[in-house]
Amino acid sequence: MQLVEQHIIDRKDLRYSVIDEVAFKSKNLYNAALYEMRQTFFNEGMHLTYNDVQRRMQSHEAYKALPAKVSQQILILLDKNWTSFKEGLKAYEQNPSKFTGRPQLPKYKHKTEGRNILIYTVQALSKPGMRDGLVQPSGLPITIETEQTSVDQVRIIPRNGHYVVEVIYTKEPVQANVDPSFCVGIDLGVTNLAAIASNREGLAPRLVNGRPLKAWNQWYNKRMKQLKNKLPKEDRERVTRQMERITNTRNRRIDHYLHTVSRRIIDFLVANGIGTVIIGKNPLWKQGCSMGRKNNQNFVSIPHARFIEMITYKAALVGIQVEVREESYTSKASFVDLDPIPDYQPNDEEEHIFSGKRIGRRNRLYRTKDGRTICADVNGAYNIVRKSRPDAFAKGVAGYVVHPVRLAV
Repeated sequence: MQLVEQHIIDRKDLRYSVIDEVAFKSKNLYNAALYEMRQTFFNEGMHLTYNDVQRRMQSHEAYKALPAKVSQQILILLDKNWTSFKEGLKAYEQNPSKFTGRPQLPKYKHKTEGRNILIYTVQALSKPGMRDGLVQPSGLPITIETEQTSVDQVRIIPRNGHYVVEVIYTKEPVQANVDPSFCVGIDLGVTNLAAIASNREGLAPRLVNGRPLKAWNQWYNKRMKQLKNKLPKEDRERVTRQMERITNTRNRRIDHYLHTVSRRIIDFLVANGIGTVIIGKNPLWKQGCSMGRKNNQNFVSIPHARFIEMITYKAALVGIQVEVREESYTSKASFVDLDPIPDYQPNDEEEHIFSGKRIGRRNRLYRTKDGRTICADVNGAYNIVRKSRPDAFAKGVAGYVVHPVRLAV
């Protein structure tokens, strides 16, 4: 499995100006090649392949301004973008309901402010430097320390006010002592970032605290609004250095927290011998959420898809299976009463009746048919397991519904 080691190069770093100059040249090549592809598409109705673009661009000054292997990677990336557009357009024509809008052609990068990614394969990296734990990209008079001695690729990605150097390396999975018949369902949320419930009898559910993410997002939104209000009305779209700085701080905090939480979850699963993870996620759940202005802002601001990716790759490294499935009605159905859980149907007008309902402040509790109250998020997590594995609780639910415990992060 390929993993990434990241290094941040900000404006204060002496290497920043060197990388910025080359990233600008990369933008020039990207735009020049994209012009050829767009003109051919508009005038002749043809899609240029990578080999066609390569032949046309070899003599171009933008191509020659970079090492040949770097220029080739830029054209390969552009070809992938164009292929994604074609496949997306074909899928859109077959079923537009899967999309929020019609796929658009790849766009040019800004003439002066635009920067483009730099990709260095193994052939474009110094082998002696790698043996010493240093990344030395071809044509760049810089070095970057790394913990890896065997590297597959290095990417330098432009961000707001900094560059991210990604060192790509391979790590082989090591099978942990887990049983695939033991499952956990993960219900994602805001105040509780994740509720984890298992079909392993006697294992108390776990709740992951989501309040730090909520607080950071609220602070960020409030501070950004204050900074924008200080700008003239005609200049409100501008992003200042201070805005860049607090945006980067907020993003890194969230990324670090999600990495830490996902690691703790995997450690918890391995310690309890659980070999299957079922994560609830509905299609277009962020675009179609209607929980009120504040709740929508809190929910949309948390990168749940990124969190799922982190859990998935960390689970794969220890041989745990991950399944992502739709979770419709899992928060409404009663796990204690084993209510049937229907699948989501876009045009379903049937009114589904369940034994219990969510109650309490912000609906954090669930009242069952006999009047008992349990954590609503835990109820949803159990139902995610039950929806994916209908026989997971075939012997009854008496040994499962217990008070949840905070997962230490």
